[in-house]
Amino acid sequence: MGWYTSFIAALAFLAVGVIFSPETFGSLSNGENSEKLSIFLKLAHLLSFATAWGAALWATFIGGIIMFKNLPRHQFGNLQSKLFPAYFTLVGSCCAISLSAFGYLHPWKSSSTVDKYQLGFLLSAFAFNLTNLFVFTPMTINMMKERHKVERENNIGDEVGWSKNREKAKTIPKLAAMNKKFGMIHGLSSLANILSFGSLAMHSWYLAGKLNL
Repeated sequence: MGWYTSFIAALAFLAVGVIFSPETFGSLSNGENSEKLSIFLKLAHLLSFATAWGAALWATFIGGIIMFKNLPRHQFGNLQSKLFPAYFTLVGSCCAISLSAFGYLHPWKSSSTVDKYQLGFLLSAFAFNLTNLFVFTPMTINMMKERHKVERENNIGDEVGWSKNREKAKTIPKLAAMNKKFGMIHGLSSLANILSFGSLAMHSWYLAGKLNL
């Protein structure tokens, strides 16, 4: 996975450490954090959360759908194989930063039940993105490449949409089996992504309740 594997792992350990042992990083549960540090952490939390939320909204409900409907299928798949690792790295990193900042400002031992739920939502979003980045995305990309090879042998893949693939799969058992396996892996990846988005949505509701407009 390259350098970002170590980066994400470091963020994961940092986030967990801040949540359960904030005093190690100088956090004070009695409200003695400096005003400047508090403002900086709130800003880091807000910007990281907003970036994760916006990226997830665009990739899940807008960008991916538009590309699928307008690009040749193999071109779309190859593009997604490059975008997804970057997407999950970005969202995962932002979730880790947001989680760390929120955990620092709301230490687990002294947090209210509501704040603990929010820590749980942010941690869930982070975990779902890690699962996608390190488990489902590599599996999906490998399965896609194998299926592309079979499809090229049968002169399909340059069309937009699934019509030719489905027709050929009726007479090519190997392709049908690949479609089934790809669908299962991609479905799990999509589920993890939706659950991450849902966790971020729950936190957005919490933040909205804190605003004074």
